[in-house]
Amino acid sequence: MKPLKFKFSTTSVEYYFDASFNQLDELVDKKKTIVLTDRNVFEAHQEKFIGWELIVIEPGEEHKIQSTVDEVIKLMIEMEADRSTTLVGVGGGVITDLAGYIASVFMRGISFGFVPTTLLGMVDASVGGKNGIDVGVYKNMVGVIRQPKFLFYDYSFLSTLPENVWSDGFAEIIKHACIKDAVAFKQLEKEDIDSIRNQSNVLGALIQRNVLLKTQVVQNDEFEKGERKLLNFGHTLGHAIETQYGLTHGQAVAIGMSYALKLSEQITGFQDSEKVRAVINQYRLPIKGDFDVKKVLDILKMDKKRVDKNMNFILLEKIGKGVIQSIPMVQLTKMVQKIKITD
Repeated sequence: MKPLKFKFSTTSVEYYFDASFNQLDELVDKKKTIVLTDRNVFEAHQEKFIGWELIVIEPGEEHKIQSTVDEVIKLMIEMEADRSTTLVGVGGGVITDLAGYIASVFMRGISFGFVPTTLLGMVDASVGGKNGIDVGVYKNMVGVIRQPKFLFYDYSFLSTLPENVWSDGFAEIIKHACIKDAVAFKQLEKEDIDSIRNQSNVLGALIQRNVLLKTQVVQNDEFEKGERKLLNFGHTLGHAIETQYGLTHGQAVAIGMSYALKLSEQITGFQDSEKVRAVINQYRLPIKGDFDVKKVLDILKMDKKRVDKNMNFILLEKIGKGVIQSIPMVQLTKMVQKIKITD
């Protein structure tokens, strides 16, 4: 296996594309490695985990909380993990977020790597070094930015994904295209979930393209002082409705993008909202949702993207060009309350 290496502020990360899980022991010492996964991944791929020290937790965003962290750390202590231990997160975004966070705080920091098993995990959640947990309805309120030792892409994990989980991943792919990649947006217009899923070479190339796009943004702005904020397109409102209304991450981001399109029309003069909404629908994602605007805006007041009385909101100038717009919370409240989105 020959990885691609990418340098970040304090370390380099090795990316292994189109790899096989049975090669993982070439990267890490099995005797000094603990694999963290969830019950869904474990039950679907039990044969892959033979011979590995395992911690299996319950699946779902509701478990991305401090009590899960405490339980995993207790198990790691019982397994006699030490500073030479490597923690490998094998799963979707919940697992990689937890694994990165746990490894960053256990004994003040041990080595870790990710094997993302969902499309969303592969193109977004595992990339960039953000690791954290939720606090109540507040998404990723507690966490760290620390890069993994490696990212390991075994596309065979995707074969067991439910339909809605495929759609979730495309929400992030659409987001990347909207803010940074007009060429990819045109490809998305021509394809759909089934056509991409059934062409392994097209799927692999699309995953790698999105991983490299996000990696370049993070390399330029690892600690989110500027350009990295663009990756929050659809997430500002999306995070505020996701946990509160039991939506998947992709569904919430899709709705968040739809509202961001409306704001873009009003603030930047964006003219291609219908094109973007058509693509969102094409990949089986919602463009509207019923929610209590006041409750959502109350949550936004505690969003990490708020600075004083303004919110850093990501809008589009054109397809392929996102912009960071500071909007006063009072103005944002009035604008969101007035927006009506119809099918």
